[in-house]
Amino acid sequence: MNVGCSIANPQDRTRLARLPKVGVDTDSELTWIRQKHLEKIGVEPEEKKLRLITADGREIVRSIGFAIIRVGEEITIDEVVFAQKSDFQRLGTRALEGMNLKVDLRNKKLIDAGPIAAAGNVIQIANGGKR
Repeated sequence: MNVGCSIANPQDRTRLARLPKVGVDTDSELTWIRQKHLEKIGVEPEEKKLRLITADGREIVRSIGFAIIRVGEEITIDEVVFAQKSDFQRLGTRALEGMNLKVDLRNKKLIDAGPIAAAGNVIQIANGGKR
C-alpha cells in the first residue's frame, strides 16, 4: 500500500518535500526517505548511524536524522533513515503510531486508530506511603 506524505525540516517547516508515493510498511519500525529528499530540505544526518537487517538478511548501515512527517492532516516528528537509491521509501510503524494511524487492509488506506489511552493504572501513595 502506498500513500502521499510530506516531510519537513523541524527547524524550518517551510523547507519540505511532497512525496506522492511512499510505501506503508508495518514490518519496519523506522521511516525510510531518500537521502536526496532529506538533503534538499536541509535535514542533516546525526552522528549516530544504525546497523540494520534487510528483509533478505543483509546487514547495512544507514545514517538517521529527524524530520516532521505529515499524512493528510496528521503529523508527527520522528527519526528517519537516509535511504539510498536501492532502498524503498516507506513509512514505518513509529511514524504511524505518532500520527495515530493504522492500516485498513480491506480498503487499503490509513485510518484513525481511535482514542489514545491517557494513562494506565496509577497507584497514588499518600500519607507517607501508607495505603
